Amino acid sequence: MLQTVLVIEDNLDIAHLLQLHLKDIHCDVHHALDGTTGLQQALTRSFDLIILDLMLPGVDGLEICKHLRAQSNYTPILMLTAKSTELDRVLGLELGADDYLTKPFSIPELLARVKAIFRRMSAFASHPDLPTQEVLHIHDFSIDLEKRTVSLHGDAIELTAKEFDLLLHFSRHPGRVYTRSQLLDLVWGYGHDGYEHTVNSHINRLRAKIEENPAKPRYIITVWSVGYKFAELIERTQPSEDV
Repeated sequence: MLQTVLVIEDNLDIAHLLQLHLKDIHCDVHHALDGTTGLQQALTRSFDLIILDLMLPGVDGLEICKHLRAQSNYTPILMLTAKSTELDRVLGLELGADDYLTKPFSIPELLARVKAIFRRMSAFASHPDLPTQEVLHIHDFSIDLEKRTVSLHGDAIELTAKEFDLLLHFSRHPGRVYTRSQLLDLVWGYGHDGYEHTVNSHINRLRAKIEENPAKPRYIITVWSVGYKFAELIERTQPSEDV
């Protein structure tokens, strides 16, 4: 089955290269040369993936990402950026991007990321225990799978797409310990060595949003020298946590 991909990229050479290789993995590729056109296409058509350059004429990639998520458009977004600072990557992830690659990137790695996103979306759509109407209640959280919203003590918590996926995965398996590599494979869809810092940064941001004291978390607990787990029973105190 063809997967429909929108590439928003102003560099024609990169755009043509992406189109060529994405077609090799059975993708129907659409291309926009500027942010304004790309945003309009993303809002008016249905896509399985958006590959989004950060620096664009017209509307930039961060604004596109922000606007789509504000419209409850949860099409997966793979962000491309020539910038290598952590701040740029964090901003994109905070605004709702699912993954990122820093230019220059290798085509095999990009295709691996794209395939991982497709596998994850396919598994979510076909999983028998994930009815679209499900609202999961655990500890002090209510997690609405259809609306992809989370409330804590009845108050809405604004999460990025990947933070939501991470919290949902933890909440479905309370007490089970996961290594960083396992979380990369299960939540991000790939387990490449050297990307464990991606898990660390998402855990830190998620804790900052859901924990009363992120330094002494009650929900997402560090298991030293192993990884993380979601608390089975909420305890009054936890030892100080560092990742």
